[in-house]
Amino acid sequence: MQIGGASSYPAPAATLLPARLLASNVSPDVSPDITRAAQAPITASQPLADEQSASAREEADKPADASANSDKSKTAEGEPSPQQQRLEQLEVTKLVSRDQEVRTHEQAHAAIGGRYAGAPSYTYERGPDGKRYAVGGEVGIDTSPIPSDPEATLRKMEVVIRAALAPAEPSAQDRQVAAQAQAQMAEARALLAQQQRSEAEAASEARAEQRKKAEEEKPEEEEKSTAPVQQDRPPPPSLDLYKQLSGLQAPAPVVDLVA
Repeated sequence: MQIGGASSYPAPAATLLPARLLASNVSPDVSPDITRAAQAPITASQPLADEQSASAREEADKPADASANSDKSKTAEGEPSPQQQRLEQLEVTKLVSRDQEVRTHEQAHAAIGGRYAGAPSYTYERGPDGKRYAVGGEVGIDTSPIPSDPEATLRKMEVVIRAALAPAEPSAQDRQVAAQAQAQMAEARALLAQQQRSEAEAASEARAEQRKKAEEEKPEEEEKSTAPVQQDRPPPPSLDLYKQLSGLQAPAPVVDLVA
């Protein structure tokens, strides 16, 4: 860098001759006005020197300012300043932490929800480093009851509640899903109780019908038990043989004497 001084812009010499000395050499034919114009005023030498010295100092300072501005523009166009780098690094750190938190949150929903939960979907934001970071997410969970099966509905809603409250810090939406599942469980319990009452009433009616039928059949059994029981007897023997034998002559007695 060059440092300019007053020597670059020389001031008029302080030994200028007075106007009266120069006027003696001027031709008498020259107008006095021209003569005065050609002569330098004696009193103007010092202010002019000061002004030129100040101008020289300004010109000497200009290259330094221009160089500083050039450095600033180069920093702005090229690499960011250290302060800006620190801010960008801080923002990236926050985005990385948020990305991990969101993914862990949604994966907990999906893992516990099983077949009742969908795949996680994320909302991304691009950071200062050009990478995408998840800043939001959601997992669809089926909270509909199972038709005509309150017991299966109760088991399903238990899974849904565990999935909704699985993350370490459930969101307001997570708690709302859990509340909906609890409402479904209440309806399923009421339906199950109604079915159990209906089944109990049907069983009671069936038992009453059986008792009534048994009471109607009991008198007939008693009548059968009081009727005389006829035992099977052999037929009487035939008398024809006796009649034939009675018609025969009696045999003559035979006596054997033994001496």
